[in-house]
Amino acid sequence: MSTVTAAALEDTAFGTLASQHRLLNAVLKEPLPEAGTFGFRGDIALAFQDQVADEARPPAYSIEQILSVADAATGKIPVLAGYLHNFAWLKDAGEVLADFLVPEGTYVFFVNNIDFLKKYTVALPGGVTAKILPLDESTVWKETLDLVGLDKNDLKKMNGAQKLEHVLNTLKATAMPFPELSYEDGVATMEPVRNRNENRPV
Repeated sequence: MSTVTAAALEDTAFGTLASQHRLLNAVLKEPLPEAGTFGFRGDIALAFQDQVADEARPPAYSIEQILSVADAATGKIPVLAGYLHNFAWLKDAGEVLADFLVPEGTYVFFVNNIDFLKKYTVALPGGVTAKILPLDESTVWKETLDLVGLDKNDLKKMNGAQKLEHVLNTLKATAMPFPELSYEDGVATMEPVRNRNENRPV
């Protein structure tokens, strides 16, 4: 009887990103239940600081709190959700991930500096579209559960990989008919970046 080999990190888009030292702060980095898929929760660095000698410095900025799956067969990332502290970084996200995104994929970015009441569809190069939503005090995980209508009790009997797969499959199946906004108009109308630590208990 043949057995299906679980996908390995290096077999996927995450392997390339890891070789570029972009995968950081992993909460989950392991094969998902569906054969040939690999899940990642963590950060993907978008820009790096200048390094002095061998000094290790954190990236200049990243897509944070990422929930994502990579497909080993296609080499692509079909579903991804994450946090951008600045809407302007969406261009960097599209460029860094350009080789891995697909027009039929689902890409959701919760952004610090857009109107709390607004949600958008923004075109990225290559026919890819990004869904842009506000995020303030919460986390990408909680916001995504709210967006797709899942309760944490729906997931409590699952392990980490099962939870991630279920949430991303539900996200992929969620209609998000948000109005279109160009990247340029988004940059022109974005608000000042809010201090993440403001109004938080010390």
